[in-house]
Amino acid sequence: MPAVVKVTRKYQVTLPREVREELGIRIGDFLRVRVEDGKVILEPVVPRRRNPVDDMLNLISEPINVDAVKLVEESWDED
Repeated sequence: MPAVVKVTRKYQVTLPREVREELGIRIGDFLRVRVEDGKVILEPVVPRRRNPVDDMLNLISEPINVDAVKLVEESWDED
């Protein structure tokens, strides 16, 4: 799936959605950059296999009942 992208004034490029989805690239991932035969090659350093949200949700064994509004209001009183 060839695509053309533009280099910005900060020398950045945007990876097309199709490429990101096919390779599973997400915000915060690292890419290895190298030059091979006059071409720029970008490779995911460690491809993600799982959804990071699922990983976060698995950190606790059962749901926690939290009143977020109350926590914020209480934090205002700590000044």
